[in-house]
Amino acid sequence: MIPDWKIWATIAGLALTTYLIRLSFVGLLGGRTLPGWLTRALGFVPVAVLPALIAPMVLSGPEGAISPDVSLAFPAGCALVLGVLTRNVLAGILGGIGGFALLMLVG
Repeated sequence: MIPDWKIWATIAGLALTTYLIRLSFVGLLGGRTLPGWLTRALGFVPVAVLPALIAPMVLSGPEGAISPDVSLAFPAGCALVLGVLTRNVLAGILGGIGGFALLMLVG
């Protein structure tokens, strides 16, 4: 069993690291004007993060094998279609929630 102090030291280290990463953007770049190319690139971050978080959950099966879960593929497809049609991340998220709710009502 892992000693308690090691668990708490790991949690504290992760918290400090997360704080420093966020401070590096907010504290160091907060008052500066970013170049146009970087501002445009940062606009794509929400659009890239959402699929990066969802795709592994939808596509991975037991033991990491690629086998889509149908109960997750339908809400993901709803989110994808609504996101592409509206070009709005929030609409995509709400579409996924709606697709999942629809499956819960039917199933």
